[in-house]
Amino acid sequence: MTPPPGWYPDPHAPHLERWWDGTAWTEHRRTPASGSAPAAGAGAGGFGAPSALHTPSAPGAPGPYGAAGGYGPPAVPGGGGSGGSGGSGGSGGAKAVALTAAGAVLVAAVVAGAVALTRDDEDPEARTGPGPTAPAPTTESTRPPPSPSVSEPAPEDEGVVVDELNGVTFPLLDGWVRPRHVVEKDAVMTTDGTHDCPGEGSLCRGGMVVSRTVTATDESSSRALAEADIPEAAEEAFDEDALGNRPYGGMRSHQVVKAGPVAVAGRAGYLVRWRVTTAKGPGGYVQSLVFPSSVGTESPVLVRFVFEAGPDGPPVADMDRITRGIRSTADQTSGGGVGSSIGPTG
Repeated sequence: MTPPPGWYPDPHAPHLERWWDGTAWTEHRRTPASGSAPAAGAGAGGFGAPSALHTPSAPGAPGPYGAAGGYGPPAVPGGGGSGGSGGSGGSGGAKAVALTAAGAVLVAAVVAGAVALTRDDEDPEARTGPGPTAPAPTTESTRPPPSPSVSEPAPEDEGVVVDELNGVTFPLLDGWVRPRHVVEKDAVMTTDGTHDCPGEGSLCRGGMVVSRTVTATDESSSRALAEADIPEAAEEAFDEDALGNRPYGGMRSHQVVKAGPVAVAGRAGYLVRWRVTTAKGPGGYVQSLVFPSSVGTESPVLVRFVFEAGPDGPPVADMDRITRGIRSTADQTSGGGVGSSIGPTG
């Protein structure tokens, strides 16, 4: 048994009345007239006509959740009233029907309330609580950065250049950078930037430091190795380069400005420094420094310094500063050892 069409208390808005079309709730609601019965409005049979502002839906129209009777049927009005299709208010059958219908309304209301929590397109007045909060979308700007990998190597010290082959490090002074676009494969640092060469060749650098292992020689004396290397270093830097060009128009003369033993990374070494005069440009300085390595077979290490003279070259004092700052990779704090008390001469 279902209640006949009429106005009944809205299951989800008790302060309003909702039109029951005999099979399902419609979307028509109204404010109850003061003093009216809670079950149905006035009219023939105890069920008043709908308000002029609301037109009941056709019989069998779907309830608010897409199925007839989505909220369940209203309780059949009883209590001995003259209206309603349930018969006399004292009838046991009518009371049973009323209780059954009221239970169905309660169960349907609970189910409808649960469904309403997950639906965003329904009547907001029928919702019994806020819908579930959706997680905030993750975008590239809000996604947390990935944790750094523990296996990634630590960045190289910005103030040091490492020569792993020869087991030494060089201090990276102001105005000096690690090699970029340098033909010399053994270069460990250069001055920053380039300029037009005064002679043949396109671009020249103000300064360069090269580190290499001395091989294919029976000589082991640091002094002999340094004195043998300095003429070759001067010619390659200021006379004719590997491409046959003369960036400074050729070397004209040289002068020894410093030579003598020196302590390098705790080892006894030797250096020779020339001042070179060229056909074009201000000329420059070259220095050959040799000392035994502190790693492996302790083969001699040769460090060449090539500095332009004039405004494009670094200060000559950088040769001494770099030499004093060379350290063994085996002991970065080492300043002692063989030859530690030996200083440069000249």
